[in-house]
Amino acid sequence: MTAPNAFTVSLPPAERAAYGRNARTRAPRSSHGSFEAASDRPDPIDVIERQSATRVQELVPIRYGRMTESPFRFYRGAAAIMATDLGPAPNSGLAVQLCGDAHLLNFRLLASPERHLVFDINDFDETLAGPFEWDVKRLASSFVIAGRANGFSVKEQNSAVRDCVQAYRERMREFAGMRTLDIWYAQDDVDSMRRLMASSMDKESRRRAAEASERARKHTYMQAVEKLTHVTEEGRQIAPDPPLITPLRDLLAESSDDSTEKELQTVLEEYARTLSSERRHLLHHYRLVDIARKVVGVGSVGTRCWILLLLGRDDSDPLLLQAKEAQQSVLAAHTGAESFDNQGRRVVTGQRLIQTTSDIFLGWTHVTGIDGQGRDFYVRQLRDWKGIARPETMDPAQLRLFGQVCGGSLARAHARSGDPVAIAAYLGGSDRFDRALTGFAQDYADRNERDFEELAAAVRTGRVRAESL
Repeated sequence: MTAPNAFTVSLPPAERAAYGRNARTRAPRSSHGSFEAASDRPDPIDVIERQSATRVQELVPIRYGRMTESPFRFYRGAAAIMATDLGPAPNSGLAVQLCGDAHLLNFRLLASPERHLVFDINDFDETLAGPFEWDVKRLASSFVIAGRANGFSVKEQNSAVRDCVQAYRERMREFAGMRTLDIWYAQDDVDSMRRLMASSMDKESRRRAAEASERARKHTYMQAVEKLTHVTEEGRQIAPDPPLITPLRDLLAESSDDSTEKELQTVLEEYARTLSSERRHLLHHYRLVDIARKVVGVGSVGTRCWILLLLGRDDSDPLLLQAKEAQQSVLAAHTGAESFDNQGRRVVTGQRLIQTTSDIFLGWTHVTGIDGQGRDFYVRQLRDWKGIARPETMDPAQLRLFGQVCGGSLARAHARSGDPVAIAAYLGGSDRFDRALTGFAQDYADRNERDFEELAAAVRTGRVRAESL
């Protein structure tokens, strides 16, 4: 898979559109209407076990414990399984910078550097160049899985998928007619989203949207500091909550090897070089005072993730950074995409390309010596004005509305890196692609439930161990 825009960026719009329509011969839109597992499909437990082999072994049971809570939680941790399913199938060849894990909970409210509340993708661990429809399929399937968890009918599930995919297709057509810089500057801030959806939102939906915005504004870095740290006689430190949060000092007490501490002390120095000069200057106003290992997410559990507490003027002037291990994207084996010398750099590069506004402290680093080998990390603020969706509280109309917002946001992300003219021409003006994706999403939700049951069975038989935390 070549880089986004590689074939069409220099062509006139008419030729770009023709290229997109011609891609239908490679993968007709109707070909996206179902999913059937390949006869040589890898065992799904083997797929996630191979991932787990490179992770902190004492934390892997927590990952499985979270994945066995529900089919949706399993899906959140099963991006690698879906990548093995999508990889061999025919695809459009219309490349974008993929999120790589575009399920509905990876879209949320975020703070821009200008302190505006925006809606955007928030997870880029698997980002890589690939065919645009892979992200659309993962997003569409997540709406069926969420709808099933809420007890919605098949018709209600399909309506959410169609609204999501239709919003993607129609917004991509809008971008196809826009100037390049206008596409780059396009942003989904809360005010524009509210105006856009005003006619579709009833009184209750407007109230809940306003509450979600207010909650996101309260999720500041200071809230994270109050939750995760406390003031001791030695000053402010990270509060232990093992095994979910384990201070480095406690980990070192269990080992005579001090290489971890020495290497982590160099994280900030190496990471700072990846920031712009003014942000590097800002970072130098802080000093590192404490480090802890933190368990994060569902699919990410077991990857090495450190939270770093820094102080500026005093204990009341904190900054919390997260240094999260970046491993090879689950898409890499299926795309032939560009290789990176640092997987943290891959994550940051993809995020900056997809997101309209990224954290001011976003950067990457490489640490050697931890666990006897080198590892790549990306670094960002732990939390700043983030608001996450609660699909379990949504009724069918609200899930459809959220699907529209996610579909439009994904189109904006893809239009920045791919060719919106070619993609829009491929999708066309009819709802053929929208209807096809409902079939795929239902089929894949069925497959996800069977894989979920296989993991549950593997826990029951002792093939893998799960721990609920």
